[in-house]
Amino acid sequence: MAHSAPVPFDVKLMNVTATLVFALFALMMLAAGAWWVLRQPFFPLAGIKVDGEVTHNNAVTLRANVAPQLAGNFFTVDLARARMAFESVPWVRKAVVRREFPNKLRVTLTEHQPVAHWGDDAASRLINGFGEVFDANVAEVDDDLPRLDGPVEQAGQVLGMYRVLAPLFKPYDLAIDELSLSSRGSWRATLDSGAVLELGRGRGEEVVARTQRFLRTVTPVASQYGRTVASVEGADLRHNEGYALRLRGVTTVVPDQPKKK
Repeated sequence: MAHSAPVPFDVKLMNVTATLVFALFALMMLAAGAWWVLRQPFFPLAGIKVDGEVTHNNAVTLRANVAPQLAGNFFTVDLARARMAFESVPWVRKAVVRREFPNKLRVTLTEHQPVAHWGDDAASRLINGFGEVFDANVAEVDDDLPRLDGPVEQAGQVLGMYRVLAPLFKPYDLAIDELSLSSRGSWRATLDSGAVLELGRGRGEEVVARTQRFLRTVTPVASQYGRTVASVEGADLRHNEGYALRLRGVTTVVPDQPKKK
């Protein structure tokens, strides 16, 4: 009986290598062909669906503004760039963009919810409940919102301080209209009565303690001069053991006495 000679190892290795090379080449050709097909205008985007609670933007306007910034077809459009395009629209805080087969994009939007104005009166900036400052048309928001100010990188801290201080004034029928943090870390509050309070620097609990001491004692102090809390023009709380107080119609300056001849 004839026996076939065993195939040498180097020949086996050559055959396996040739098979792998051919398979790899075939896969590359298939991938290139698929990529070419996907880049052809066979799968154009037919529309963009906008979801979410959109109150400051119109879905039609959003699509019209963003669509020209989208390049490619259904398969090749850059979703990250599309998300950035939507998030660049005023009032849009977050956009989630995904493909919806066969030929649409679905976008879920979250808008900013303003809780206060940010910066000076001339600025068109607002701050949301997450402490994020954003640009928007301030004519679209309630004029009763407070105004906060400070270094923009500390916007969250300013909002946090406002949320702590504002409830302290409510039992006295007062409200904070403005709260600002200086570049040196000093706090100032302007009340709806027009009073300006210099709250000073320090940790949050220190500022709160000074404010509470002021509110507990200002009524009896003002009553000594026949005034109420509404008569307070300003107060400087930056003293260790007390505060300086200005009341409307009250002065501690003694007028000069006429000289005797």
